[in-house]
Amino acid sequence: MEKLLKNMRVDVNDKIYLKDPFSSDLGKEIINKSLVLIPELGLEHFTFKKLALKIGCTEAAIYRYFENKHKIMLFLTLWYWGFLEQNLVLSTLNLKDPKERLKIAIQILVSGPIYKINDFVDPIPLKKLIIDESTKAYMTKEVDDDYKNGFFNLYNRLGERIANIILEINPTYEFPKTLVSTVMESSLLQSYYSEHIPSLTDIHPMDSKKVEFFQQLVFKAIANEN
Repeated sequence: MEKLLKNMRVDVNDKIYLKDPFSSDLGKEIINKSLVLIPELGLEHFTFKKLALKIGCTEAAIYRYFENKHKIMLFLTLWYWGFLEQNLVLSTLNLKDPKERLKIAIQILVSGPIYKINDFVDPIPLKKLIIDESTKAYMTKEVDDDYKNGFFNLYNRLGERIANIILEINPTYEFPKTLVSTVMESSLLQSYYSEHIPSLTDIHPMDSKKVEFFQQLVFKAIANEN
């Protein structure tokens, strides 16, 4: 499975970029160097000028691939959720018990991808980027237009896939999407808090109990509706 995922790319909405970044060596450098530079500087201080200096190219060359830094951030964020979906599909392929599939889904949402090697984007620094910066990709004034343009389809598709597993377990549960999106976002926030604002959480950055907490949260919520 790991070998299969290693060679798979995520099909991000092509309206997010002007030119496919994986169509050239420069495009790949734009993605790989952004992956390093955005967490290092923060999205607020990340600029195409700084990225160009890091790569050794012109700003104009970067603008041929992405309209602005927001679009790069969106591309990387959606790649992450798409890669998690690929992990979920392959990790649960032969599992018939929806409870076992849900446990794996929660583990992936909370801890990140099970398979951590990919030829296109390195999932390890990508997860760090998502924890620190991903809310800035969609908490913008343009979010409604981005939604209408289908930019969040990968995010939505993963959430719906897991929500459907919940409904297999309890078809009468009223809030499957709400529960899933809560785990998707709050698991990132708990990781952020544990590293930067530890007074807001009981979980240490390296604590495996974070998965246990969200497993309990989800399964108790479902059970209480039976």
